Amino acid sequence: QVQLVESGGGLVKPGGSLRLSCAASGFTFSDYAMSWVRQAPGKRFEWVSDINSGAGTTFYADSVKGRFTISRDNAKNRLSLQMNSLKPEDTAVYYCTKRSSAIADTDLGGMDSWGVGTPVTVSS
Repeated sequence: QVQLVESGGGLVKPGGSLRLSCAASGFTFSDYAMSWVRQAPGKRFEWVSDINSGAGTTFYADSVKGRFTISRDNAKNRLSLQMNSLKPEDTAVYYCTKRSSAIADTDLGGMDSWGVGTPVTVSS
């Protein structure tokens, strides 16, 4: 069965950096686009970033563009999110998700598996 296990969350001060990782198993990782989604306390899920199966195409929400970088290592079945210049409004639980196709997208549709999430808190 599909398993997505996030790690790397924690407490960081505004302006700091964190790197999230997602270990994937139970499917052919290199065949599918992957995404990061977040949910801030009391708010709806927000799509953050996408990467296609071959890592040649990436998309970012306007709220994180220029600060976050998504990447993947298909040889290691690993998805990453480098987060720089973090702001308090980035505080959320971050989820690694698998899309049902190889094509990256820019919304919450078309995701068929989710990890359990890793919390990120940006606070001084």
